[in-house]
Parts: sequence; structure tokens; C-alpha cells
Amino acid sequence: MSNYVDELMAIVKGRSPGEPEFHQAVEEVAESLALVMERHPKYRKAKVLERIVEPERVIMFRVPWLDDKGEIQINRGFRIEMNSAIGPYKGGLRLHPTVNLGILKFLAFEQVFKNSLTTLPMGGGKGGSDFDPKGKSDNEVMKFCQSFMTELSRHIGPDTDVPAGDIGVGGREIGFLFGQYKRIRNEFTGILTGKGLNWGGSLIRPEATGYGATYFAAEMLATRNENLEGKTCLVSGSGNVAQYTVEKVNQLGGTCVTLSDSSGFIYDEKGIDAEKLAFVMDLKNVRRGRISEYADKFSGSVFTPVDPKADHNPLWDIKAECAFPSATQNEINAKDAANLLRNGVYVISEGANMPSTPEAMKAFVDKGILYGPAKAANAGGVAVSGLEMSQNSQRLAWTSEEVDERLFGIMKSIHKTCVDAAEEYGTPGNYVNGANIGGFIKVADAMLDQGLV
Repeated sequence: MSNYVDELMAIVKGRSPGEPEFHQAVEEVAESLALVMERHPKYRKAKVLERIVEPERVIMFRVPWLDDKGEIQINRGFRIEMNSAIGPYKGGLRLHPTVNLGILKFLAFEQVFKNSLTTLPMGGGKGGSDFDPKGKSDNEVMKFCQSFMTELSRHIGPDTDVPAGDIGVGGREIGFLFGQYKRIRNEFTGILTGKGLNWGGSLIRPEATGYGATYFAAEMLATRNENLEGKTCLVSGSGNVAQYTVEKVNQLGGTCVTLSDSSGFIYDEKGIDAEKLAFVMDLKNVRRGRISEYADKFSGSVFTPVDPKADHNPLWDIKAECAFPSATQNEINAKDAANLLRNGVYVISEGANMPSTPEAMKAFVDKGILYGPAKAANAGGVAVSGLEMSQNSQRLAWTSEEVDERLFGIMKSIHKTCVDAAEEYGTPGNYVNGANIGGFIKVADAMLDQGLV
């Protein structure tokens, strides 16, 4: 079936040149699905995957706004509405200078399968802008968000497309976006997830991705009659996903020793306990400072600045059992993967989207370690977004215990789907194949049921 993958990739690269992240995401899925196409030719005959790789709709627009100096600034806004076979489009908004069409298509494509795995009725989408909130005042962020939502509001709705947060979009940005939508449309509806608790948000939403990745790691360990108790864990990033991964790992008896941001990483051999984590949360969520301040505050910890010339990240060259990459795409390359394996890491649960390069992913799968790919391991965030949508529709608010219990149940279900699909198609223990196949079949069957649309 390698011919099938080659033919598909030739189409994708021809239609979407200069989008390497999108090509990477499609090729990974296509290689797993070759097993399915061989057994079920109906999917190939109906060209289901060829249809999934083509977004149902791509929206691109300018975002003009006025900065604090009275200067006009212009950014570019996007929304990729990828697939709505099983529900309204659902996926985050990313604000970062690296945002472009290819990155958002890769994220939207991944989101289709991730949302399918959650068992909730959500299609896949993604959006954002090349606007950088870092270094901007609250007033500038508000002006950008209001301009961005003025155009986006034409294309979204509670039964059409429900965006959420992603890199650069936290509670502040969601608040400004929601306020502008309400102002334009004159309606209070669950149009965004990640909202404040006082105005329609869900408990456990900020924690959900990090908690979910940790639950997924625990489920993988349970297949070997192990748990996180006493395990040393490496965590990259220092945003929501990383913060709440550390919190849940602590609760389950493990010890996290690293965190990072774009300036470098800290290593704290003693572990990032609750008091240190509270400092990180204030540093990142309130003061918006750099992770290097952690090393200034806590003796015994070391800060290592980023070396742009290095061919690997020294964060992944520390002795540990577990790793939770929670920063950004392609942060673990082949050399990083070799370092992780050499240092004893045998559990990897991806909190970020596609943080491992194809070479790194292959190294993990070939070694047979417990490797949870992003579309399965980090689905907790969108799962609780889906639960927030349900609460909004019913005008209800569940307790944190109820939401956390549902999140745990969803992650357990995702893990089972991955294990079962991998075994059914002859690759037991391969969570990459399991996640891709398990996510695909539900969407593919829905598309066949709905005709050629």
C-alpha cells in the first residue's frame, strides 16, 4: 500500500506547496491508514482520506488595529474549517508570529481525529493570527481581539464552529473575543470555550490538557502494572499544559524536574513541588515573566539558555522515566529522541501538538516504549471544551469533581480505543497506529453515511 501513500502525498504536496507541517501530519496518518485501506477498500473507493485532507472551508482576512502609540498595525487572521462530519468545527485559536496557513492546516487536520477519539460530537477546525501578544499591553491585546472577532463572528456559531484557546490565547484573550462577539451579535451563547467561570466557563478547563496527558501516561503504565509513583518526569513548556501536567503528576506521586520557555529551560533536581508550581503560575499567568526567574528564586535549580546553534535540546538529555513534551510542534528531533531513550525514558505522553519529528516518532515506536501521540494524549483539552459546550447548551454548571471524573473516563476510553485499534490491525502496542485508525474510522463512516458532500 506504499503506492497509496505516495499517490496521496503527491496530491497533497502539489495542492499545498510550502506547508511542511501539514505534509508531515498527513503522511503520518496516511501510513497508519494504509492498513485500513487494504482491509476496507470502500474507504479508498470513496476517497475519504483525499476528502479529509482538503479543508471544507478556509477563511483568511486582515486584522487592522491601533497600538498604544496611535500607530496602525495590520495582522493576518485565519480560520480553517476542516471537517464537520461528526459535529460542528471545534479547535483552538493560536496567536503567535509563526502562525501561517500550513501550520493551521496541520493543526486542523490533527484536530479532526483527536475530536473523534473523545467520543464527543465535534468536527475539526483551527484558527489564529500572526499577532504576538507577548510584550503587548492589555489595551493592545483587547484592540486586536476586537478587530479579529469582528470578522470571525461572521463565520462561527454554537452549531457551526466553536473556537477555543491555544498558544497565546488564554483567559484574557477569550474574554475580549467573547465580549466583542456578544456586542456584535447581541446574544449570549456558548460560542467560545475556555470562558471565565462567571460567564459560562467550565471548571477543570484550564487544567484539562495537562491532566489528560498525565491520565493517558498513567493508563499506558497500567498496561505494565506500573503507575507514576516515584517516577522522574521531564516537562517542556511552562504554559497551561505544562503547569497542570506538573500538578497532576505531583498528585499521582511523580516528580517533575524541568520546565521551559522560548528563552531556555530550568532543571530542579529536587522537583517542582506545589509551592514552586504556584510561583511558576504567578510568573507565567500574571506577571508574564521568563522561566529564568525560577532559578533566581529557588536555590539548587539551574537555568540553561537556548543555544540557537545546538542540534538538540539539552532538556531531553536528563535521566528520567517519563517525558511530557508540552511546548510546541517538532520540539523533539532524532538526536533528542536518542538522548531520551539512552537516559532511560520509556513513557512519553505528548501534551503539545505533534511535538516529535517523524524520525523521533519512529525511534520511539521501533523501541517499543509507551509512546502516546498528541492526538490521543492531549485530547483532554478539547474533551473538556466539549463538556463546556454541553453545559452551555443545558445552562448548567458541573462541579470540578464531575468534570474531572468525566475527563478521566474520556482519557481511559481514548486509551482503550488506541489499544484495541492497534491490536485489530496487527500492530499491538503501537499507539500511533491505534490513534490514527481509531480516530479515522468514526469520521470516515459518518462521511460515507452523509453522501458525497
